[in-house]
This record gives sequence, C-alpha cells and structure tokens, in this order.
Amino acid sequence: MSVKKDRENWGSRLGIIMAVAGSAVGLGNFLRFPVQAANNGGGAFMIPYLVSLLLLGIPLMWIEWTAGRFGGGFGHGTAPGIFNSMWEKNRFIKYFGVIGIFGPIVIFIYYAYIESWLLAYSFFSLTGKLSSLEGQAGMQSFLSAYQGLVSNEHFSGIGTAYLFFLITFVVNTWVIYKGISGGIEKLCKWAMPVLLVFGVILAVRVLTLGTPDPAKPGWNLANGLGFLWNPDFSALKNSKVWLAAAGQVFFTLSVGIGVILTYASYLKKHNDVALSGLTSASTNEFAEVILGGSIVIPAAFVFFGPEQIVNVAQSGAFNLGFVTMPLIFQKIAWGSVFAFMWFMLLFLAGITSSISLAQPAISFLEDEFNVTKKEAVMIFATVTFVLCQASVFLLGHGVVDELDFWGGTFCLVLFATIETILFSWVFGIDRAWDEMHSGADIRIPKLYKYVIKYVTPLFLVVLLVFWLLQQGIPTVLMSGVPDANRYFILMTRLVLFGMVALLAVLVNIAWRHRAQKKTT
Repeated sequence: MSVKKDRENWGSRLGIIMAVAGSAVGLGNFLRFPVQAANNGGGAFMIPYLVSLLLLGIPLMWIEWTAGRFGGGFGHGTAPGIFNSMWEKNRFIKYFGVIGIFGPIVIFIYYAYIESWLLAYSFFSLTGKLSSLEGQAGMQSFLSAYQGLVSNEHFSGIGTAYLFFLITFVVNTWVIYKGISGGIEKLCKWAMPVLLVFGVILAVRVLTLGTPDPAKPGWNLANGLGFLWNPDFSALKNSKVWLAAAGQVFFTLSVGIGVILTYASYLKKHNDVALSGLTSASTNEFAEVILGGSIVIPAAFVFFGPEQIVNVAQSGAFNLGFVTMPLIFQKIAWGSVFAFMWFMLLFLAGITSSISLAQPAISFLEDEFNVTKKEAVMIFATVTFVLCQASVFLLGHGVVDELDFWGGTFCLVLFATIETILFSWVFGIDRAWDEMHSGADIRIPKLYKYVIKYVTPLFLVVLLVFWLLQQGIPTVLMSGVPDANRYFILMTRLVLFGMVALLAVLVNIAWRHRAQKKTT
C-alpha cells in the first residue's frame, strides 16, 4: 500500500491572504466593474452591489475559507473530497463537487490566452508600437490583426499572439510547478503590491488630468467621476441591475469557483479564516471600487466627452482595455510608460488569477491519486494546452464566449448555491459557526449566522432562477448565435460534456480505491 504524502502548507499568513486576493483581483476589477457601474445606474449601482457584497460575497468567502480548511484536515483539497467530508453519509454529494474542478479548468483554457494579450501589449507599449496607431479604427484594426481575426500591415497571422501565449502558458506552468509556498505564494507576495502600486499611480495620474481642452470645459474630471458615480435611482427598479450587481460580486471575489476551497485546504487546523477571509475581500474591494472606479471611465470622459462616453462604456471591457485606454495614453506625457503600467497591472492581475484556476485540478490529482507534484502539473499542462488551442484559433467563432458562459457564469452560480446549502443546512449552521471561529482572530457578528443559513441561500436561489430566465435559457438555445458559429458552439459543448463525464469517472475511481484501502 502506498504511503500518503504530507500536504503542502502556506509559508505565512500574508502569503495566503495575498494569494486569495490575487485570485480575486483580476481583469474584472479594472474593466468589468466600471462598465457595469456606468451601464447600470451609475452611483445607484453601488446600492445593490453593497447589498450583494454583504449578503452574498462575504458570507460565501467565509464559507469557502472554512469548508476548505475543514476538508484539508482530511487530506482533501478539492470540492469532491471536501463535500464528502461534510456529508459522509451521502455517496452522491462528491459528484456535485466535480463542478469545483470543471469550472476552473474551463476558465483557465481561455483566460490564459487573454492574459497573454496583456503581456504582449505591455511589450508593445514599451516599444512604442501602440503610440504610432491612429484613432479608434487604427487601434481596433491592430487588435483584430493581433488576434488573427484579420490580416493587415500590422500582423499577417497569429504567430506573434501565439508566441506570447506560449510564454504566458510556460510562466503559469512554472509557478504552479514550484508549489504552494515556493511558487504561488512567492509570486503573489510581490505581484500584488506591484499591481496595487501601479493602480495607485494610474489613479493619481487620472485624478490630476484637469481639463485637457480649454475649448471644452465640460470635459473635466469632476463630470467624468459624476458620469460613473452620480446615482440614477430609477435603475433600482430594474431587476437586471440587481442581477448585474450580484454577478459582479461573484466575479470580483472569485467565489463559487472552487479555487478558495483549494487554497484554504492548505491551511492548518487552527489557522484563522475569519479575519484572513475578510482581509482578502477588502483588498479586492479596494482594487475594484477605489482603483477600478478611478481610472477607465473618468479618463475616457475627459478625452472623449459626454457624447462618446456612453458608447465607450457600452463598447465592452475588451474595447475599454485594449482600444480606449491606449488612445488615452497617447494624449498624455510619458504615455508609453503609463500604458506599460496599465497592461502590466492587468497582466499581474491575470496571472495571479490563472495560477489559482490551475490549482484545484492539480490538488485533485495529488490528493486523490497520490501522484507527485511534477506528475500532476505535467498532466494538467498537457491537457489544458491542447484545450487552449480552441480559444486561440477559434476566437472568431464564439468559442471563448461559450466557455465563459459555462465556466465563468453558470458554474459559479450553481456551485455557490450547492455549497452554501451543504454548509449551512447539511453540515449544520451551529457546527459551521464553531468551525468558522476555530482559531479566529475576530468574532464574526452573530447576525451572519442567520444570514449564512437563510439569506445567502435564498439570495442564491433567486439569483439562479432569474439568471436562468434572463440569460441562461436564451444562451442554451443559442439565441442570436450566427448560423456559421453553431457548429463550433455545439462541438464546444460536446467537449465540455466529455470533461464533466471524465471528471465524474475519475472521482468514482478515486473513491473506489479509497474504499479498497480501508478494507485491506
């Protein structure tokens, strides 16, 4: 019989906080959040956002930190094992945990490619390639050619993009190969401070822009901030605004994915989860609300004015990041340096998130099949590298959007609903409350005991139902999908179904082996 090896541990409390914050702080903080706020009532958006944060985000953060540490005590670092530890009498619950491995893999296989664009654009900023482009059309043409969607004087193929993808993929693989404390923790302990420093520098630069065009005095920072933060309270009557706010909280805190469960499983039994979880969430909120809300939209307003800002806000996160912001940096002194900071900030936010997405699958292989770190990383890297090719070469056929729907939206809401009900009702809120406070450095307000048991599950069920009706069912039925893309969407769904089935089979094999060991 093989000997079970010791599981890794975090080297320091700061390390786990920075790692979880790094997982949460991503592209959504600086691109998705300002777009959502601007398009959903401005300052009024913050009301449902804060409600969702208090009743959904923070409770889920504590649930995942606590459940992860609990499951780690039984040698499990992923949702199948953690769920099984919390409800041993139910032989099916572990299969629901498959979502917590499947979701991160699906997100990783397109996120790593998008992340590589940021590394490339950091390079293009320093070499002056972006500063030579003229207007929105020129910047958009450059991006489309880089992505391989068109061919022009900038790029005749996808070779450059693929080179940066390879570099990014290798860096991700190297970090996760070095392990929890030697790789992930080390990276996050320097990447997060650099990211935040760059964010502060960019925010200060934007907040000191003044009025670049004296002939247009209304194009100023105050009005730019007002566009984003002046409240349109009538928007609160729209259920889509509440849905958007709750969805943003999901995206921003990295809850409902399974990543925090895995990270927390490497804690020791009496390591604090209450204050540490709150600290990581607070770091993320600073990056999102303070920095993310102070850079993109206000800067775009100052340079493009009140008429164009609506189109800018509605153009989507990618256009904001890769088209609008480079155009803004062309208009200010030392623009290439600030552009480099912008794209490097986003790259660091991306890589601290992508390495966290890799960890559940690697932990699953290590914990349940007792393979070495090297073997687990090589299996993960090989499989995901093959799967990533669809994101690279089929970008123009809707594959990335399809992956984002299933991995980055559907799985998040469904998984969070399952784990919350399991934690508060099956595991038991009294037992869960005691577990949350084991080794805790703060006392969580008792009100949250009832929030976690009643309010958060109800919130999630309502969110799931409304989301299915408004977005889920139309997407499943491929409403609005061009006929030319339907084949690629169907093939993508077939591959995803195969991934779920394979993971379920692996869970079954792992537990049969466990049962055999117990009887011998």
